Amino acid sequence: MKKVLTIVLALALLLSLAPQALAETEITFWHTYSEGEEKVFLEEVLPAFEAANPDIKVNAIRMPYEGLNQQIITAVAGDVAPDLIRMDITWVAQMAKLGALEPLDEKEGFSTLLTDALPGPMATTQYKGMHYGLPLNTNTTAAVFNMERLKELGLEEMPATMEELLAVADKADAANEKWLFAVQGSYNWAMLPFLWTLGGELTDDDFSIATGYLNSEATVKAMDTIKGWYDAQIIGPCILGEEPATWGGIEAGNYAMVVEGPWFYSADEPKPNNPATTIPTVDGRSISIVGGEDLVMVKNSKNADAAWTFMQFMMTADAQLPMTKAGMIPTMSSLLEKVDVTASPWLPAYLEQLKTAKPRTPSAEWPTIEEILNSTFESILRGAVSTQDGLDAAAAQIDALLTE
Repeated sequence: MKKVLTIVLALALLLSLAPQALAETEITFWHTYSEGEEKVFLEEVLPAFEAANPDIKVNAIRMPYEGLNQQIITAVAGDVAPDLIRMDITWVAQMAKLGALEPLDEKEGFSTLLTDALPGPMATTQYKGMHYGLPLNTNTTAAVFNMERLKELGLEEMPATMEELLAVADKADAANEKWLFAVQGSYNWAMLPFLWTLGGELTDDDFSIATGYLNSEATVKAMDTIKGWYDAQIIGPCILGEEPATWGGIEAGNYAMVVEGPWFYSADEPKPNNPATTIPTVDGRSISIVGGEDLVMVKNSKNADAAWTFMQFMMTADAQLPMTKAGMIPTMSSLLEKVDVTASPWLPAYLEQLKTAKPRTPSAEWPTIEEILNSTFESILRGAVSTQDGLDAAAAQIDALLTE
């Protein structure tokens, strides 16, 4: 009887503990993965996380990109927001200013992630000196060449410096639609890689002031250089929205070089005549622009500890490397050398370019700053305003926005 009673009591104790042992914390994750990206995430990344963390269940919900920023604001205001969101890098500062996001700087393990993350992508998570997210995936632009056109110009290899490329500028033939290279537009995404590589700046390192940087002697010189290329018909007319555009132009031989993203190769068709490399250097600088998405935690998440566990996992090799199958580029420096590039011979150029790529100014007022920059660049290129006057006015306007 004593043995039977002991067994019964032991079973009762186990049954009483079972619900607690099996209890799960469920976190909700809004994402904007494409169909192909979501497939890899659901089939490989999420099972790996839940296997390592059986007490956490992730409710992953694919959201439409269009209108998502307003939907997030509404959800936060109504206290029905998810725990985590994958969002465009230019939204983070805006949402942080609204008080919608949780700062991560004091979280255990954040400093380790900060050390390993690529500086450009990590900078996109900043607002007023604090970090409100982790860089989930990234991209950039790099130089794409037309090797046949280079040979016509007398160059056997892709030039490593702008000096080498510009040495054959006298062979550009705009009358026959043969330019040396292209800047794909007067908007910031296209202009900033050239402006930065030429030595220009938008703001100080803290993103707190534009005056003295955007209108500095170095930036004026960089902008004058780009305008000089356009006036001399060294670069194509697509900088002001005319044809031929970059993709058609580089493939048809109108341009020897364009600066484009890895999506130029997304069709996975061989393009042996159009290899990629880092942007030709100027005084040792080769600086492009950061794109991508960040992973953020919503303020006052009811499952903050579980959400942080998931966020940290998404920065590991088990999460970031599988997503490369869907075209995602890792954001951790330690993972770049582990990316399988055998099927993507163009990819190493983008991985290398990301090491020095810079973010667009992480400000809650970025949409307005972007409009100011785009308008100013176009006005200068069209000769409607002098470079110094245009950049002086833009810097003053942006200064007022950076203090908000």
